[in-house]
Formats: sequence, C-alpha cells, structure tokens
Amino acid sequence: MRLSVALLLSNLLNLKSMTQFSLAHAKSLDVQDPLQKYRAQFSIPKQKNGEEHIYLCGNSLGLMPYRAQEYVNQEMEDWGKYGVEGHFHARHPWMPYHEFLTDKMARVVGALPHEVVVMNSLTANLHLMMVSFYRPTAERFKILIDYSPFPSDRYAVESQAKFHGYDPKGAIIELQPSGDKETVDHDDILAMIDKHGDEIALIMIGGVNYYTGQLYPLADITKAGHSKGCFVGFDLAHAAGNIDLQLHDTGSDFAVWCTYKYLNSSPGSLSGCFVHERHAEDENMPRFSGWWGHDKSTRFLMGDDFKPMRGAEGWQLSNPPILPMAAMRASLEIFEEASMPEIRKKSLKMGDYLLSLLDNIDTDKISIITPREHTRRGCQLSIQVKDADKRLFDKITAAGVIADWREPDVIRIAGAPLYNSYEDCWNFVEFLRLELF
Repeated sequence: MRLSVALLLSNLLNLKSMTQFSLAHAKSLDVQDPLQKYRAQFSIPKQKNGEEHIYLCGNSLGLMPYRAQEYVNQEMEDWGKYGVEGHFHARHPWMPYHEFLTDKMARVVGALPHEVVVMNSLTANLHLMMVSFYRPTAERFKILIDYSPFPSDRYAVESQAKFHGYDPKGAIIELQPSGDKETVDHDDILAMIDKHGDEIALIMIGGVNYYTGQLYPLADITKAGHSKGCFVGFDLAHAAGNIDLQLHDTGSDFAVWCTYKYLNSSPGSLSGCFVHERHAEDENMPRFSGWWGHDKSTRFLMGDDFKPMRGAEGWQLSNPPILPMAAMRASLEIFEEASMPEIRKKSLKMGDYLLSLLDNIDTDKISIITPREHTRRGCQLSIQVKDADKRLFDKITAAGVIADWREPDVIRIAGAPLYNSYEDCWNFVEFLRLELF
C-alpha cells in the first residue's frame, strides 16, 4: 500500500513539473520538434560568460548558417585562383550565379521560377517596381499604404508621388485602425479600397507590419484592388521566409523583400523581387533598364537596343555581387530541406506557446498588440510596454536576451523556427517575469 502511495505522489510531482508552463514541458516540445536539428547549423551569439544569448531578433537580422562561411570562402578562393575566369571556371561559375538561387527562392515565396529574381536592395527594388506599376493619371494618382508603414516604404512612395508632380499629402492614403486598436480590421481594409479604389493607382502594402506584427490578407487585398483597376504590390521584408506565401496564386502584380531577416542571407544582403507572369513578356512596360536585364543570349553582342529577358529577370540592372549570393545560397539550401510549410507550422505553434507563457504573467505592465489569429500573424510578437518604459527592455538585454525596441513602446521578439527553441521561449518569458516583479 505504501509503495502505491509513493508511486502516486511521484507521478503527481512529475505531472506538476510537466505543466505547460514548466521548463520540462518546453524541453519536451523541443524533443518532439522535427526542425530542432537545424539549430545546430546556425551560429548563435554568445555572452561574455560563454553562454548562448537568447536570440529573438530574426525579424531584424537572421543568424549565420555555418555553411555560409564555407560558401563565401569558396568564392574567395576561386577569385584568387581564377581572377576574371571565375565567371566561367569557378566551382559555381559567377556568370549565371543568380540562377543558382532562383528555384529555391521561388519555392520560399510560392512563385514560378521566371517570376522571381534576386537583385539589388529592397528599397531600390521597390523604386524599380514603382517605375513600372505606379502610373498616375489626373483621375487615378493615389497610393494606398499600410498603417504606420516602415519609414523607408513611406519615404519611397512619397518620393515617387513628388517625382510625378503630386503633393504626398493628397496622393498618399494610409490604412487606419478603428477606435483605439493598434491593428487594422480586415473589413476596414476592403472598405478603404472600395471607397477610394477609383482614385488609387497603386496599392503598396507591407505584408507583415514591422511594428505590430500584423499579417495583412494579401489575397483579399489583391482581389479587391484589381477589381477597382489598381496595381497591387507588397513589401514582404517581414514576410518572406516567415509566412508560407503563395505569390503566384495570390496574384499581386509585384512584390519585393529583403533576405537578411528570416532568410539569413548576411547583413544588408540582396533583395528578392517578384513580378507576376501576366507581365512576363510585356516589353513595352515602362521600366528603368540595365544590361543584366537584357536577353542573355545576345547580351554580350553589346547592341544598342534593349530587349528585356522574360519575367522578373528583365528588371535586373547590373551583374550581381557573388559574395552575398554565396551566403544566400547556403541559407536557401536549409529552407529547401526544411520546407516552408513545416517552418510555418512550427512558427504558429511556437507563437501559440509564447502567447500562453506571456498570458500567464499576471501584470498590467505589458500587453500583446500582435493579432492572435493564425491568419493574422507570423513569427513576430510585439509586446507593448506601459508608459513606454524602455528600462524593461534594457534589463532583459542585460540578462542575455537579444530582442529589439521600436519606438515609442514596443519590444519585438521573433521565434525563428530554424534556430529558436521552445526552451528559448521559456527562458525569455522567465527573464521578463523576473524583471516585471
């Protein structure tokens, strides 16, 4: 009898230790995680004491895949070995190097290969796309942007409006949340397009809002915009490698994204660009042209007349930088192995787990402004701090957490599925709890 009681007490103690709020439970989730094996393929920053930081900043800069260093070194060796002949004789010849990225990048964003190209930087690509897809007229000259967009997007669209002779105050329409909400309701977005659609030349929305983490309904925005005769494009800086995008099926005219956040392609690395296949062979579309966008079969004949390549490649300007592309190739290989559906599945599960832990903190000093519905968020959770008290962020930073602060009052965290663990999430929330009380 005493043995049975002892076993019962032991089982009860084990059950208590394995509650959803325990470290033991976090560790059990990691054991069951099919993507956990990829964590070892990334270099995780260490503190002065040698312990790993809790790195939750993949929405600003993704971590380095170890193989990226190997791939960049290979190109350095080939540069030294071959000089200019590396364009043809390097292990991965430089002449067609951007093509080594195309298929994998297309699968990351759900596009056809000829709809995607890696080139330039994000805002440069946004300007190139607006040359083609912002064609204002006296009746239709406005640009619809998301609520509180990333400043570079605002600067870009305002400068385009000015370039065409319009006052940005009259040409730019910004989505607005209703009441005291931090995010914009689905119906309000569609109502705005319906109300102003006949005046709108271009809808240019950030797919995931950098501040709130809200995922916008890309397919519905595209459908509504096209029904009103608007061109539709997206800045997917916070969506590519985060959301399981289906750009071809969604049907937007264009999209642009950086690759150094969730796609781990190295600091300030190149941008991706999508142009829907309906525009693939429109050689008369206005564009800023450069020689690398010229038909590659005749490019080196050095002719006077520009003939764009089919699809997104026709928007290229210059031959691409190989070293950042080598780092990107390393990361895209991992995405190919892991697959975006599996990455998205873990992202949502990890987000739900983080939300449950945060909700379990009994405090009014913080609140979550990111939508909770799976269809309205990605990896990022935005934690709003009461009274914009940045001291909380400073304290968790000192404790070993790498997150980021966005003015005026938000701590942004992002559990990146390829290298973050459930134990990371638990430890972060415990640090936060300790600093709150």
